[in-house]
Amino acid sequence: MATTTGTPGVRRRRALVLAGATLAPVVPWLVARATGTELEVTLGGQPSMVISLPLVIITALAASLAGWAVLAVLQRVSHSGRTGRAVWTGLAVAGLLGSFLPLAATEASGATKVYLALAHVAVAAVLIPGLRATVPSREAARVPEWSK
Repeated sequence: MATTTGTPGVRRRRALVLAGATLAPVVPWLVARATGTELEVTLGGQPSMVISLPLVIITALAASLAGWAVLAVLQRVSHSGRTGRAVWTGLAVAGLLGSFLPLAATEASGATKVYLALAHVAVAAVLIPGLRATVPSREAARVPEWSK
């Protein structure tokens, strides 16, 4: 399993998935701006903050890198690619659901909350199936590398 993780093809595919997941929330952000929605939030009595495009991109990149790191660790410690893939998928979905908690506690317009939630879903919609597809299934893991 660990040998598959480090192959240049897998790393390149994962890097492309990360690029897509990093850019995916740009679409809801642009639509929000086009509809005149100011993505301004207030959390916990702090001064209000406008969610800028660089912040959206940096946050998506950080979340994507964290997802890749967790997947890499699980592949190293898991003896079964299938088990590691299932655990990672569960953790990724839990991460997505957990990302909605700050939205619930944030003071913002309904439209702002919807667009921010769509940005979270956009990242997950690219990242989860994209990285999951780079982990070989149990059957694929049994095929010797020399026979491919």
